[in-house]
Amino acid sequence: MTAVTASLSDDQRAILSLWYEVNASLSAYHKLVTSYGNAQLAWQATVEAWKQLGLHHTHLKRHEQPDQTRASIDKIQQALVDRRYNLLFADQPDYPTQLLQIYDPPPLLFFRGNSARLHQAQIAIVGSRKPTAHAQKITFDMAQYLAQSGYIITSGLAIGVDKRAHLGALAQTNQDYQGRTIGVMGTGIDVNYPNHRDQLFAQIVDQGGCIISELLPHTQPHKHTFPRRNRLVAGLSLATIVTEATIKSGSLITARLTSEQGKQVFAIPSHIDNSNAEGCHHLIREGATLIYHPEQVLEDVNAQLDYDSRSYNAPSATTDLSRDQPETSHSPKMLSEGSDVEKSPSRSLSTANNQKKPSNVRPTRSALVIPEHLTAIYEQLDWHGQDLDALIVATKLEPSQLIGQLMELELMGIISVQGGRYLRV
Repeated sequence: MTAVTASLSDDQRAILSLWYEVNASLSAYHKLVTSYGNAQLAWQATVEAWKQLGLHHTHLKRHEQPDQTRASIDKIQQALVDRRYNLLFADQPDYPTQLLQIYDPPPLLFFRGNSARLHQAQIAIVGSRKPTAHAQKITFDMAQYLAQSGYIITSGLAIGVDKRAHLGALAQTNQDYQGRTIGVMGTGIDVNYPNHRDQLFAQIVDQGGCIISELLPHTQPHKHTFPRRNRLVAGLSLATIVTEATIKSGSLITARLTSEQGKQVFAIPSHIDNSNAEGCHHLIREGATLIYHPEQVLEDVNAQLDYDSRSYNAPSATTDLSRDQPETSHSPKMLSEGSDVEKSPSRSLSTANNQKKPSNVRPTRSALVIPEHLTAIYEQLDWHGQDLDALIVATKLEPSQLIGQLMELELMGIISVQGGRYLRV
């Protein structure tokens, strides 16, 4: 159920006022709140008192103009009333708890769309802004497969790999699996960047996904805003997949932050002369897990969740999955209420009523139902592709029968033909 914050309390206005006056500086905001105990007292303090804390002169200048601050907060209030976007504050139960576990959690999140997605189990997919055609295909397929397996796909809304990850997650024919993606912005919630991304934003929101930003409305892109975004992508997710990235790609920042948060990093290898994949090869050399199929991600993430839960008693099969998972560094406490979590294999990893009992049920790709007579040929296929002659030898089927079954699978949208080779999608 998507939270609605149309009316701001005095505390919330004070939080917004501080956030505005320090221009969304995390260090300055937390210094003020820590020094004064809460946002209201911090905002009511004098400019001279702020000077004693060593705050930047631009923050002091804004603090000297409280009327301008109030006017800015009034504009945000009106935008909330108009439902142009919405807000979550860190002290609200709907705020994603996993972000509270990172080093520098944002005090608030602007969002559009279905905020319930923030409380479901997420896997991040990131990579190059200029991926090869092969990487685009792999990214799309990986996101689609993992979304059908019950996970939310989180990425940074950039062109290239990020966009393909979002689109792959959205490409679901089963209504229960639509909108399974979260986009984290490196700009204000109302800024269309990169240009012409408004169509992607609208598609995510309309299909039931969510877009978030910690930055103030109207904030334009800057070289410092995207690393901030990357820490939220890593913080929200159980693991991060890098499908293709150069050695200087910002995706490696996301990978590093994921590792620092105690979570697993996956990387897809490529040809050694593919300069666009040097970042992935570097990650693998440094200890990231090499993968070539999304099932390997599911095995490792689910195995880690199982490992984290072994010290607890497993619930019965009828236990509500949204109330079972323990809060750990690898399975952050997430909340689920009134969303489609209960009716799909998506895993909400919440801890309700301080219960610490894990679910012993893993996310599965139950959205994919293969007819019995097509199971053998589907299981024979892989992600690399096989030509017709190889499939005839492997399946021992007559060519006419094999071609008929392959056509059925292709019409179902679960295999494709590329260069005369049949492969899973």
